[in-house]
Amino acid sequence: MSTLRQFTYLVALADCRNFRRAADAAHISQPTLSQQLRALEAHLGVTLVERNVNPVQLTPIGRDVVARARKILMEVKDVEDIARRAKAGMAGTIRFGVTPTLGPYLMPGIVASLHRRFPDMRLYIREGIPDEQARELGRGELDMLLSPLPVLGSDLHIEPLFREPLHIVSPPEHPVAQATLIRRQDLAGISFLSMDKRHHAHRQAREICEDLGADLLEDYEGTSLDSLRQMCGSGLGFAILPELYLRSEVGGEDMVTRLALADWSASRSFAAVWRQGAAYADSYQTIAETIATEARKILLDRPAGP
Repeated sequence: MSTLRQFTYLVALADCRNFRRAADAAHISQPTLSQQLRALEAHLGVTLVERNVNPVQLTPIGRDVVARARKILMEVKDVEDIARRAKAGMAGTIRFGVTPTLGPYLMPGIVASLHRRFPDMRLYIREGIPDEQARELGRGELDMLLSPLPVLGSDLHIEPLFREPLHIVSPPEHPVAQATLIRRQDLAGISFLSMDKRHHAHRQAREICEDLGADLLEDYEGTSLDSLRQMCGSGLGFAILPELYLRSEVGGEDMVTRLALADWSASRSFAAVWRQGAAYADSYQTIAETIATEARKILLDRPAGP
């Protein structure tokens, strides 16, 4: 008879593509993992894994079984979560994914607000690439995301929260920064910095540069908004920075000049994301509402602009 444990091992192997790493992830020995997977194959009467290639590959039937096993394991986890939720209420640890282009500048206030309301709830916050975290959410490695839109993935609940203005900043000494009136044509041919290509921010910066006729620098990609601001301040290029970062204590506008364009504006939208049918959906909804309230409060605190 097939067991949930065997399906767990198969999914671990599908994710890790290596027997040793899969065994480590499942907290068992490699021989035990191999033995259990062979027992699963014997029971099903099919070959699930191609063992003579590196990295390990699944057979076509193996891929189909893994896809269904993931859903079974997630449903079992939801059943367990429902039982814990009934006993604990708004408590326990929630694994929360957030993009580094927002988390450091918004989450401190959110965490403080939630802790005051729900002292028994803990947020385990992990920063990461939004597209990668959406896949981790689908695999059950994260419980909830705060992500820029669009979010890619199936069987996800996507709760739009707020829209954040974006601003173009320049080195303070650049001639464009000295002009009394700046229009979009003044930025044609200007070099712009951006984040790593895996980020939504990079894709949006590319679209903005194409719209303005500006150039996106390919050889100088920032690892954080701080690095973009610092490179911009050093004269390496212009940058596109979000409002919450520019208002934050850890970010700010020192070293750069925020440009007020007469005929241009842009923004990005954020959503809270969790799995459809998640046992803690009501808790995630409460967190989402708190995030939206805090973000809007900051954005409405004073008018945008330099």
